[in-house]
Amino acid sequence: MKPLNMLTGAAIALGLTVSAASAQEMAFFRIGTGGTAGTYYPIGGLLANAISNPPGSRGCDEGGSCGVPGLVASALSANGSVANINAIAGGTLESGFSQSDVATWAYTGTGIWEGKEPVESLRAIANLYPESIHLVASAGSGISSVADLKGKKVSMDEPGSGTLVDAKIILEGYGLSEADIQPEYLKPDQAADRMRDGAMDAFFFVGGYPAGAISELASQHDVKLVPISCEEAPSICETYGFFAADTVPGGTYEGNADDVNTLSVGAQWITSADQPEDLIYGITKALWNDNTRKQLDAGHAKGKSITKETALNGVGIPLHPGAEKFYKEAGLLK
Repeated sequence: MKPLNMLTGAAIALGLTVSAASAQEMAFFRIGTGGTAGTYYPIGGLLANAISNPPGSRGCDEGGSCGVPGLVASALSANGSVANINAIAGGTLESGFSQSDVATWAYTGTGIWEGKEPVESLRAIANLYPESIHLVASAGSGISSVADLKGKKVSMDEPGSGTLVDAKIILEGYGLSEADIQPEYLKPDQAADRMRDGAMDAFFFVGGYPAGAISELASQHDVKLVPISCEEAPSICETYGFFAADTVPGGTYEGNADDVNTLSVGAQWITSADQPEDLIYGITKALWNDNTRKQLDAGHAKGKSITKETALNGVGIPLHPGAEKFYKEAGLLK
């Protein structure tokens, strides 16, 4: 009879677990990212995992998930900053990643959003990490500066991406426009494929290094990172204060042994003011717990750059009340 008792006890325990899970309300939370070959997508996956805590999961204090109870989060591949903001505004995404410049323009109706309806419901959860502007050129293209792009086949990234916005600004700063190049509008992995085939001279990409598409390309094809700086093109930083000087360390990509000067913008996690305060508070709290810290440090090279101390850097839109509540409790905001 003893084995039967044990089985019966297990069945009862299982029944209680299922019952508890059923009683717990389940919520879904999507994070719009970028192309799968960029940095947004893997970082989005890490954060989705960190904030999730599906019904029936073990609690954080029992060695289980430290996410929001009942929450199932997922990272979705998307076209990047502009597309994510439009989806959040339209209610088809709960949250997404955006460059700091694009988020600020959207909220204020300035810059690339001039003449459009401002997205006044846009709110910030956190600044995540610096996004470096990569200009990748085929070693055989003869391109060693932005000015050398004239007449070349250059991918500016997809419509709806923050990269396209910044690529136009960089060209303008160096006295060029899209009319001076042979522009194409491809995701970085597609542009890399074209470069391998000899059909692309250069492409822009804005994201944390190392970027998967560029690393893979550099291991198979001779490429060089082209420097971008406000010393060479001062009007860029004079006109657009959200750019910061940045450096891609030597050795980040095969065949590029020396440091390369470039510019960066902040990658930010944004949402809508319509999202519940308690939910965003829980998500922000889960983002910055010790368990998430371990996942970020181990999960991606850019994860170490995502810190609570820099969570408010360069945020040009209002914080979501839930996030604001957390940062005040954490002593990061008065």
